[in-house]
Amino acid sequence: MKDYIQHHEWRIIEPKFDPSVNRISESLFSIGNGKFGQRANFEEDYSGDSLRGSYVAGVYYPDPTRVGWWKNGYPDYFAKVINSTNWIGIRVAVDGENLDLARCQLESFERVLDMQDGVLSRRFIAQLPSGKRIQVEATRFTSIVDTDNGAIRYAVTPLNFEGEIRFTPYLDLDVVNADSNYDEKFWLETARHADPQVAYLCGETKKTGFRLGVAARFNLTLDGESKTPAATVHDRDCFVGQEVAIQAKQGQTATLYKYAALISCLNVAEGQIDAAACDSAAAAQAKGFDRMLAEHTAAWHAKWQQADIRIEGDVAAQQGIRFNIFHMNQTYTGEDARLNIGPKGFTGEKYGGVTYWDTEAYCLPFYLKTADPQVARQLLIYRHNHLENAIKNAEKLGFSDGAALYPMVTINGEECHNEWEITFEEIHRNGAIAFAIYNYLNHTGDADYLADYGLEVLIGISRFWRQRVQWSERRGGYVMLGVTGPNEYSNNVNNNWYTNKIAQWTLAYTAEALAKVEAEAPEKLAALLEKVKFNGKEDELAIWAQIREHILLPVDDQTGVFVQYDGFMDKELKPMSEIPAAEYPIHQHWSWDRILRSCYIKQADVLQGVYLFEEEFDLDTIRRNYDFYEPMTVHESSLSPCIHAILAAKLGYEDRAYKFYLRTSRLDLDDYNNDTEDGLHITSMAGTWMAVVEGFGGARVHDGVLSLRPFIPDQWRSYAFKITFKGALLNVVVNQEDVQIENQSDTAIELQLFDRSCRVEPRATLVHPVEAPALGQAS
Repeated sequence: MKDYIQHHEWRIIEPKFDPSVNRISESLFSIGNGKFGQRANFEEDYSGDSLRGSYVAGVYYPDPTRVGWWKNGYPDYFAKVINSTNWIGIRVAVDGENLDLARCQLESFERVLDMQDGVLSRRFIAQLPSGKRIQVEATRFTSIVDTDNGAIRYAVTPLNFEGEIRFTPYLDLDVVNADSNYDEKFWLETARHADPQVAYLCGETKKTGFRLGVAARFNLTLDGESKTPAATVHDRDCFVGQEVAIQAKQGQTATLYKYAALISCLNVAEGQIDAAACDSAAAAQAKGFDRMLAEHTAAWHAKWQQADIRIEGDVAAQQGIRFNIFHMNQTYTGEDARLNIGPKGFTGEKYGGVTYWDTEAYCLPFYLKTADPQVARQLLIYRHNHLENAIKNAEKLGFSDGAALYPMVTINGEECHNEWEITFEEIHRNGAIAFAIYNYLNHTGDADYLADYGLEVLIGISRFWRQRVQWSERRGGYVMLGVTGPNEYSNNVNNNWYTNKIAQWTLAYTAEALAKVEAEAPEKLAALLEKVKFNGKEDELAIWAQIREHILLPVDDQTGVFVQYDGFMDKELKPMSEIPAAEYPIHQHWSWDRILRSCYIKQADVLQGVYLFEEEFDLDTIRRNYDFYEPMTVHESSLSPCIHAILAAKLGYEDRAYKFYLRTSRLDLDDYNNDTEDGLHITSMAGTWMAVVEGFGGARVHDGVLSLRPFIPDQWRSYAFKITFKGALLNVVVNQEDVQIENQSDTAIELQLFDRSCRVEPRATLVHPVEAPALGQAS
């Protein structure tokens, strides 16, 4: 655990420069706008340890799969959102001496991410080897208004000399990926141009043929007065830039403004990329840094008006939740159904920047309650657009007749994960997608989506479950063999309770969805059933019903808990507290064989199902399973603490709920898992929001009705969150005495508050005393 980031309600502050944590800071201070993002690399040269990264959404490379033993069904490649053109580069020389913080003596340094404004800044005083002292102030942002543009203001002030400041703003396509399987470079230059006014580079990815054009322009001022010195043009393979020099007296400030435009073939036809990039950079320059910044910050303030969570009395908790909300909103905007959410977003290369089941299980609830319903709808349409490939993925594994297996890892619908216990066995991802469809409809009532998109996906997934189970004469029921549940510390197990449970639920929900569309849009249903050849060979609904009725969901006779999988109760069941502290995390200290034989759980497994289907279980059942499984959970997945926080809150384990919330909210800020340098845990950040709203706030949606059962941790004076639900925008404020629900919309809403039916009129506020949560005592 690291503790070098200052606590502040709205800012992430690094008060001094420590090269040993620079990669961590590069992740923490990353910025993005849904279309592209940038790690917090320095604009000037830096010869110290750094992971340089500029990433463009949807542009990827199929890096060849590397495995020791090839198995039928393996994907040929691992898709990666790759490092692209370095657009932030500004080489700085002082009287011929290059600025490099690895070779300077720093008198002061501060790096700040202002989350309220969406702006990254640095301020430092450096003494160069010659003894010359300069002050540098650098500010940059990736605009969420002009979404093709990034802008930089870079100011240098001589402090003890008069001399030449030389700037070289440049673009560089000669980039590498740290995780390239064969140290391959993924870009080929297709065009470049440089003159004194504009620099331009266009690259094309090998194999996939994505084109990205990047253009940049600059302005130069001295103490605010515009200067136009002659520029020396740099033009060589994969590199273009302009070099300008200006004489500055002691105390004068030379400022370079750099405007970049990133245009990909996803948004502009290939033959128009060059012109579009150059025109966009020119438009940004014409608008100017100050106006772009003002519009950008205003747009961020508007986002915060809808998505903010306010916590009084706990600055660490407040900073943590805003950090998570900030990165969720700069990673995905819902404007393009071809895009999705990578586990690292725009902050690093680990996991390839591609889509996992995390999107449906953790991210969708965040966008459902904090954004326009169209944002969540786009995430689901993304999966519908990949249905054909999901059917092909299933066919590769021997399934037929329209059975769909969505990939564990993908960017275009094809499976690209090459660990057999994940690729072939972690099939519960299908259930997460089905549940996300239910979740979306439960929140929005969007019947058109179900008829036009969702039902077809549900049928494909249900057909997969129908073929994946098999009848066991010995056990008198349907079994599911050779799977890996959410707990990846147990592979190739039989009858994982969560997988069986979500398969059972999906089959039931698909039948309900068919009946709903039949009642509301019979013509659409008829066309769909003909398209997918429903009931062609067998009575699918009857077989689904039989599977639902007879699928095995074992309960242990002695403990009364749901059995995680066959044989789990035969293990030596010991709490994680018996593991020596020096052996954490166990995946870095234990052999895989030892982990697989142990009882230890990476993340919520049975409890993931208890969380999703809690309305089916009484409080004693939830408590019994929580008290049994949580002590054996090592929380070595970033997705683990949030689910445990939500369930702990429901059970009245307030201290435990708060502990898990703080861990998940500050997972990256404090580098709990010693892996923040690889990039942030973007999808688990949505889980942090869930821990507050669903955990402390007790927010649930059942049968299309919103319910709230808030409590407040002792450490807080108050907290507040907003929920968007069926056209209403609610501001929920909880303090130690009461709950205030303010309807900030023109739509009245019926809801449940502490199990009582309430109506909140438009622009009205309901006040109700806080009630104690269900009492619980953890074993």
